[in-house]
Amino acid sequence: MNHHGERGVDAAGRIDSAGPGEAVGAAETTMMIRLPRQPDGTDDMNGANGMNSMNGMSGADTAAEHRRAVPAVPARPGSDGEHAVQRRLGTVERADRFYDEQLLDHLNERMREFVAQQEMFFLATADRHGECDNTFRAGPPGFLHVVDERTLVYPEYRGNGVHASLGNIQENPHLGILLIDFLRARIGLHINGRAEIVEDAEIRRTLPGLPTDPVPGRRAQVWVRVTVEEAYIHCAKHIPHLQKAPKGTPRDWGTDDQRRKGGDFFGAARAARDRGPTERPPREHAPEPVRADAAPPAPLVPAREPAPEPVPSIDDPAAWRAHAEQLLARARSRRMEQRGERTPFTGWFG
Repeated sequence: MNHHGERGVDAAGRIDSAGPGEAVGAAETTMMIRLPRQPDGTDDMNGANGMNSMNGMSGADTAAEHRRAVPAVPARPGSDGEHAVQRRLGTVERADRFYDEQLLDHLNERMREFVAQQEMFFLATADRHGECDNTFRAGPPGFLHVVDERTLVYPEYRGNGVHASLGNIQENPHLGILLIDFLRARIGLHINGRAEIVEDAEIRRTLPGLPTDPVPGRRAQVWVRVTVEEAYIHCAKHIPHLQKAPKGTPRDWGTDDQRRKGGDFFGAARAARDRGPTERPPREHAPEPVRADAAPPAPLVPAREPAPEPVPSIDDPAAWRAHAEQLLARARSRRMEQRGERTPFTGWFG
């Protein structure tokens, strides 16, 4: 749902030059005036140097004239892609209601209180090619630290050494955070923004009150500072209500003991030993972005289910037997295709 920037003039007469995917400031977001374009793609500001050769008006005077002449058009949140899908599925009105009522460009007081109570969140990042990674972060309550209504910081603890999220942030600062309270409120909060990696010593110079975690394995290697661009609710409709398990073995923060980290739970290491080294397939090119003025695709039509097969009459045993043999033959064929079996079918649960 990240905003896509758009050239225009804000309420103070400044020209915003944010490109696609870059957020603009609060004034530009709420009062964006779109300027007409010249055939060469430049803004119509009476010449490239911003001067009116006919009457000597400055660029600022011309901007003021535009503000009087062009009505203010609020910039609609969201990407061109989500707008296209909204048109395709007929949800534009519902989406606009959500944008108007639930989408903020900062964390209000209740959101800040909610963040300070959470012990975990889900983190989404992508590299410069748009290839995504989603991961889990946990710590003591408030480890996702609220600096102010537009700034968060969180520590990166010692892990498996891959640093997939930090690597993505290094290439592409956009990230998404999802906090879900499974235990009490059973509600979620989305936070989208831009991130930067900050050394521990540097961030403590700017935030001297930042707590120091006493647990050795939970000491930050680096911090991630997030500038909030969007914040909105994740509804409670499908969030399960969970409860904390009784305290058992203490958590082994920062351990390298593979058994305590989960071992080879999914059998990946065993499979890797069996197959030997593999090469990663070549990277695919990212698809072309959806243009805002592109014609919407044809509406989705539910797939038509095949008509049910006729069932033989109960008074015809031979037809019943033939029908059962057809079903068994079909099941045998499907099973051999799916599992590559060469053994004959021995039963429904064989």
